[in-house]
Amino acid sequence: MINIQPADLIGTGVHRKCYIHPENADQCIKIVYRGGQAETIREQKYYRYLSQKGISWEMLAQFHGNIETNFGTGAVFDLVRDYDGSISKTLDTYFNLTDETTVSYSNVIQCLYELKHYLLEYNIITMAFKPKNILYKRLSQTTGRCVIIDNIGNSDFIPICTYNKFLGNKKILRKWKRFEKALSKEYLNNADLKHILLQLRQA
Repeated sequence: MINIQPADLIGTGVHRKCYIHPENADQCIKIVYRGGQAETIREQKYYRYLSQKGISWEMLAQFHGNIETNFGTGAVFDLVRDYDGSISKTLDTYFNLTDETTVSYSNVIQCLYELKHYLLEYNIITMAFKPKNILYKRLSQTTGRCVIIDNIGNSDFIPICTYNKFLGNKKILRKWKRFEKALSKEYLNNADLKHILLQLRQA
């Protein structure tokens, strides 16, 4: 059994809490604290499917199975870190900055464009695109990569889009358009970001 300390907590979602793995600094453990396990079961089934397909995990935090902890059963995932070892921050964190003091928005938007094509290439379905579920992994002071850490899978009663790339890509593009519109509305007050988001919608 893995013994987790409260100080290991790095994030809290609607249903799960995320802790640094006390025995592996490059992994995290997600534990359900509210609600049932239905969402977790569906998500893990989808991750296993992606693993069987042999996808690249470059832009998606990889699932490494379940373990028992003092807080209950936990799901082990990659812990995304920047080039300097710090834990990568969400897009939401960067987009809420008042200026480009930490990263270049242009580079972040380019990384989002690359993420879109990564999802289409491997037909990776998400429940929804949200800036709080996408990390910007800084590879250097001037470069980075977007990594999805949550909300993966297909909740359709008959998940045809999971297995049919043509239909899956159409689903991904529909959700991506909604994501772009939501970003443009949510961060209208960020003048530096606004015009760059418009470029993303035109890409």
